[in-house]
Amino acid sequence: MTPARPALLASATVLPALAALHAAPVISTFGPLRNTAMPRLAGQGRPDHIALTFDDGPDHLSTPHFLSFLETRGVRATFFLLGSMLVRSPGLAKEMAAAGHEIAVHGWHHRPLLVRGPRATYDDLARARDAVADVTGRAPALFRPPYGVMTTAAHLACRRLGLTPVLWTAWGEDWRKRATPRSVQDTVLRDLRGGGTVLLHDSDCTSATGSWRTTLRALPGILDACQARGWQVGPLREHGVPDRRPVAGPGGE
Repeated sequence: MTPARPALLASATVLPALAALHAAPVISTFGPLRNTAMPRLAGQGRPDHIALTFDDGPDHLSTPHFLSFLETRGVRATFFLLGSMLVRSPGLAKEMAAAGHEIAVHGWHHRPLLVRGPRATYDDLARARDAVADVTGRAPALFRPPYGVMTTAAHLACRRLGLTPVLWTAWGEDWRKRATPRSVQDTVLRDLRGGGTVLLHDSDCTSATGSWRTTLRALPGILDACQARGWQVGPLREHGVPDRRPVAGPGGE
């Protein structure tokens, strides 16, 4: 056996194992399993409350419409912002925070974490976290990964950055081109239970063009149904989900 042969054999064994370890948390993308076996990650809170969350903003074309509607209903929500969108509309993010909405992190770029290594994952989350803190004056506490796909590197980065990952228990599939206000409403309510977390989108930057209008038109029915069932609606910070505050300020580890 040549000297290089053992190294090659070791690589053939180790690399697949490392890849499997990196991707192991992907199992949490399976909603039914996540909701029952991983309630904290799923965003399960107190049974009389529903956490309303939005991804992919802030978008100067669409987010103001959501803010206006939520203001008329007296509802606050959690917005998971993309850093790449935040730098385009920092004033809007300030307005969101000033209105009492909770600002959280969705990463800098909306790219799958599965194709990123530990360093790139950490840098992406840290950059987005620091940008949110700089703009709003408050370090964010929560993180939601693009496509809802966590990795081992993402969990480790969240721990270092003082971020708590939160997914959802119900979504509206509002990013689809064929989605309608009724389909979004029905899809959310089909899986929604007391203590659940709802995922919607206030921007179509990664969704079908104009899909945010569908989401906006679905919101009244969703809120009315929650009220009829005796559920309060608000941000994750009022949801009873354990809140792990950041252990370091912007720029630190």
